[in-house]
Amino acid sequence: MAITHADLAPSPKGSEIGSRIGAFLMVITILLGLLCFILSLFAEASRSQVTWTATSDHEDSQCSYTGSGKFPLVSATVAFLALAIAMVIHHTFLLIAVSKSDSLIEITWDPDSSFARSFTWQAGFFFVATWTCFSVGEVLLLIGLSVESGHLKNWESLRPSCLAIRQGLFTSAGVFGLATVFLASGLYTTALRGERHVRIRQNTRREVLDVSAMHASPPRSPQRITVRAAPSEPRHDHNLHTLNYYLTMFDKQSSLV
Repeated sequence: MAITHADLAPSPKGSEIGSRIGAFLMVITILLGLLCFILSLFAEASRSQVTWTATSDHEDSQCSYTGSGKFPLVSATVAFLALAIAMVIHHTFLLIAVSKSDSLIEITWDPDSSFARSFTWQAGFFFVATWTCFSVGEVLLLIGLSVESGHLKNWESLRPSCLAIRQGLFTSAGVFGLATVFLASGLYTTALRGERHVRIRQNTRREVLDVSAMHASPPRSPQRITVRAAPSEPRHDHNLHTLNYYLTMFDKQSSLV
């Protein structure tokens, strides 16, 4: 199996977008949004209502509350804090990760490309929508808190006017809070997709350059290896000895004659 540059690349650090800490913080953000939604439903179910009572025929009716509003006040307060903490965690991590990411900065080098345009529109949409839903949800929760905190004492006593929360206010706040965390997750996913796109393009470019450099370099000539043989003992020529023998015998015969 071939090993690519992506396999040799180091794992993302804790402050990077694709790290495990980033994914863990996104899960915490979604859980806090769900907590805000559930507590908003509890506040809606237990919100104080107004009852009118006629004192006499010649006087106007007076009102009183059906409850002190402590439980919806606590529920709305915790929901408000949970949504605020979720936004702080999400945007703090995303701001640090984006500022340290060289891949996302590379997208701005070619702003006219199709990917850069789609990335910019998606990131802008998720950013604006996240803050819009967050602002609306927090304002609705603050309205509910101010109303419920106004009759903690003497809520059974009759009074000429009573402020009451309309039905569905806390539920709407919970829906906006839940939409906030999901839109924030969409913003995180968009940033993660942009970083992975740039990294894949960088790895592909690096592999192409490696292959081009390999084919562009001239082939090396094979080195010649000379092996020297060990000196061998001199060989005796038997034919030379035979010739000398015959010449010697011929000289003897000639001398006899």
